[in-house]
Amino acid sequence: MAFEHRLASVLSGAALLSLLGATAFADEAAKLTELSPNGQDACFGRIYDAKHLKAHPEQKVARIFFYYGHDPVSRPNEEPAANAGRSYNGFVTTTVRGAKAPEWAGGWCSHQSEDGASNPIHCGMECDRTLASLKVDDKGRLILSDLQPDIYLDAGSEEELGTTEYDRQALGSRDDNFRLDPMPAATCKAEFARIDPIDPAMGPPLRDRLKPDQTFCYGRDYDAAHFGSHPDQLTQSIRVFRGPVELASFAAGGDLANWPDGADIAVSVTTRQKSGKVTQVYSCQGEADQWRCAASSKMSDFSCDITQKEIFLKRGANGMMMLANPNNSLAIVDFCSQAADGKTKSDDKIYRLEPMPQSACAP
Repeated sequence: MAFEHRLASVLSGAALLSLLGATAFADEAAKLTELSPNGQDACFGRIYDAKHLKAHPEQKVARIFFYYGHDPVSRPNEEPAANAGRSYNGFVTTTVRGAKAPEWAGGWCSHQSEDGASNPIHCGMECDRTLASLKVDDKGRLILSDLQPDIYLDAGSEEELGTTEYDRQALGSRDDNFRLDPMPAATCKAEFARIDPIDPAMGPPLRDRLKPDQTFCYGRDYDAAHFGSHPDQLTQSIRVFRGPVELASFAAGGDLANWPDGADIAVSVTTRQKSGKVTQVYSCQGEADQWRCAASSKMSDFSCDITQKEIFLKRGANGMMMLANPNNSLAIVDFCSQAADGKTKSDDKIYRLEPMPQSACAP
């Protein structure tokens, strides 16, 4: 459930470089007519049968698809609607033998290759890495080459993982120079949808469920039975809410087009050791499928610099809200004390909160 760790890969790719990706697609979409003669999203793919795989034992890839166009990967998420579509313009997904789901990578494709030549089409990734080189043959098939074995691994992973584990996770020595057939765009979208199937129980994103001008209250009160199985938990009750004060703050300076960026939320906690509750305001922004919220000096009960204290909000099943508190960033202890520099105990890291009437979050 430590969903905060998913931010790293998202931020290193589409989220961090989204503006560059948008520019790349706008500048190059009309130029790469080999891939898309009509200017529409284009799909190429191939599924290898058992006979082919038996004849090529060093090939790990059993399914491969290349998609040129708008992002086929991102599901409806928490990022502002104004950022939609600002991502890569070339996407590759492969499924290796025995795998249940594909892996994918994205990049930006253009005629300007690293050596300055006009062909083949070069697709680059972040950190100056290569996604693939592309050519279209006289039958309209896509020749995909320069697919790196570590395309799904971090830079320097061979040294970090060791040779044996690196070879297990990397693509095989014959996983290159693929000849892919043109296919309907819907075929690629269906393939990419296999990566992270949408769970209907999760419902709409928080940014759709919680409107900019809407108050809300989520919380939980823990009983003796719960504490019996979670003896290290300090939290007696918790509330996450937006009330009139938070609504007024967003109305005065927030940008509706970028909701939920800039949204203030308040978190109140009562612990088993204290009779009074502690309330802290956080300022949030949408990133991937969660809200990342940094502690704000507004309405703070603490006097020190708390801006690096963070929590993460994510939709839960059946209307619940999940709150992750990975690094002691919830006001369980005094943010300014030495103890606040330590790690939160495991029983106070993840909260499953249910919707409550607004009166339950009243001061």
